[in-house]
Amino acid sequence: MACNYTFAILFFFLLAIFKPTAAALVQEQPLILKYHNGALLKGNITINLVWYGTFTPTQRSIIVDYLNSLSSGHRSPPPSAASWWRTTENYHGGASTVVVGKQILDEKYSLGKSLKTSHIIFLASKANTLRSVNVVLTAKDVAVEGFCMSRCGTHGSTRMKTGSTRFAYAWVGNSESLCPGQCAWPFHQPIYGPQTPPLVAPNGDVGVDGMIINLATVLAGTVTNPYNNGYFQGPATAPLEAVSACTGVFGSGAYPGYPGKVLVDKSSGASYNVHGVNGRRYLVPAMWDPKTSTCRTMV
Repeated sequence: MACNYTFAILFFFLLAIFKPTAAALVQEQPLILKYHNGALLKGNITINLVWYGTFTPTQRSIIVDYLNSLSSGHRSPPPSAASWWRTTENYHGGASTVVVGKQILDEKYSLGKSLKTSHIIFLASKANTLRSVNVVLTAKDVAVEGFCMSRCGTHGSTRMKTGSTRFAYAWVGNSESLCPGQCAWPFHQPIYGPQTPPLVAPNGDVGVDGMIINLATVLAGTVTNPYNNGYFQGPATAPLEAVSACTGVFGSGAYPGYPGKVLVDKSSGASYNVHGVNGRRYLVPAMWDPKTSTCRTMV
């Protein structure tokens, strides 16, 4: 069963209702992600990428650099993307070390520009290897079932055709043209709620920088709840997971409609909260920390 993620329409509707002073009331509610005793993805995990549609070399490098930034072997100034990812070590079983594996380019839109979930699973299966997460990334002109309406990305698992072994997959779409107000916030004004000025995207690409936020969300959910019996809160059919439980929080002091305190580059005005490889900067969402039972922010 797939797990869906979005800066949901309902969330933005709530932004119009709740005032900043309501943040204290929200914070009083306990946030506990229960461990349901299922297998997690720990140890060395290969991330295979299927690029579906047109991505420029620069766009691909932004995302690949982000994934490489999650490894502690790549040194970046603090706060780093690697230190953000190390929060997953606090979940049962120790570290999840990710490395980039295969990259498959499908620039000719082999399945068309309107995809169903079954198409995503089919594309993900092309990159399947043992102990891997196969991630399908769709271009800005590709519509995916449920995209914008209920999700910005998803993860799940399915069984290989040749046996009973399950493999994990994920999907994230570029929302630049389709729904930036839902899936690229806070780099775009939201459809609902307070219309505060959007933040400047750290890599100069609203669609791809938004993809980083959603990719961070589904990857954290994949390693901590790969088979829908790991860590989550709420019903298994609509779980709140490691990052989706902290939706809308990017820095300290966040409340509905305000992403929180982040770092700002003085020359470009770009907002970020972690450093990555090759001088990259990224904005990543808060992740729930089992040690403190709180949403951990990097700044």
